Amino acid sequence: MRLSSLHTLLALNFALLANAQKNSTWNLNNFNNLVTFGDSYTDENRLAYFINHNGSAPPVAWQQPIGLNTATGGLSWARYASIYSNTTLYNYAVSGAVCSNLITPRYFAAINAPFPSIQQYELPAFLADSAYVTANGTKFFAGTTSDTVYAIWIGTNDLGNDAFLTDSQVPNKTLVDYVDCVSSTLDSLYANGARTFVLLNLAPLNLLPQYATPENGGYAATKFFPDKGPNATEISYRMASSVATTNAIFAYKTPFDVVVARRWPGARVANFDVNALMTDIWHNPAAYLNGSAPLNVTGVIDLCDVTGSNCTVKADKDSYMWYDELHPSEQTSRVIAREFVGVLSGGSKWAKYWA
Repeated sequence: MRLSSLHTLLALNFALLANAQKNSTWNLNNFNNLVTFGDSYTDENRLAYFINHNGSAPPVAWQQPIGLNTATGGLSWARYASIYSNTTLYNYAVSGAVCSNLITPRYFAAINAPFPSIQQYELPAFLADSAYVTANGTKFFAGTTSDTVYAIWIGTNDLGNDAFLTDSQVPNKTLVDYVDCVSSTLDSLYANGARTFVLLNLAPLNLLPQYATPENGGYAATKFFPDKGPNATEISYRMASSVATTNAIFAYKTPFDVVVARRWPGARVANFDVNALMTDIWHNPAAYLNGSAPLNVTGVIDLCDVTGSNCTVKADKDSYMWYDELHPSEQTSRVIAREFVGVLSGGSKWAKYWA
């Protein structure tokens, strides 16, 4: 065996052994700030700002109000995670976002432009905010290298309709480009001083009512996917394959980047398997949902026709896993937030840790 190959194998084996133990380098008490990037699963009201200001972005050092009615029908998982962990939240997620508009641009008529993405908007917005000094000489962003955790949850739109699912990506772009985009985002954050990262993998999109098989409660068409077509089973299977492939890339690429390639020296990265968590909610709802109505993992709270009209809203919202055909409910978001705090504590069964 070549020496370089042996070194790589030994490094990975050591990393796997270290990861089997509770990661004592992660301590919830060390974190004062949480910075999040993502899409509607995380957004509070950034997209609303773009809509209400003719497509213009929020100014540098924008004081984002707490989103009380997000895509979950309530608070986002990021807000709950901030509350549960007693950290200050800097949330740059934008509904509809993808990782890069150079890979899967998605046009949004309300702003006459593609949805603001992580690479083209969210990341530059944070970098500008992190360097901003107010008139009285204080920094807008209070985070430091040691007390801030950065979380990225992106992919629902990248892999969805009007993107990879419907072969609408930029020619010659693949799922590997999407994964590389996430890694590139970490490169930029690392260069700006970030050292602690949580990567949330792709949710089980094939279980969403929008993409599920008919047997699992999938809808023939939705307001988010009105031209879905007749073969819902094929769509669901293709989505399941794309999600599994991409999450497998994340699972093996992260330890390689951190341990073998030493791409981010001195950094800590946790892979939060939110896919496994949400799949467990789907199979074992009684362990997570707590509404008074019968527990429901296939239906939705807010159901509209394909034009977004004639909506009906269910009561007992905590009984539902999904808010609408594309988004988790507030109760699901609470669970994700609770387990995210467990990841920060260093001993989560849903996470693997690399350093």
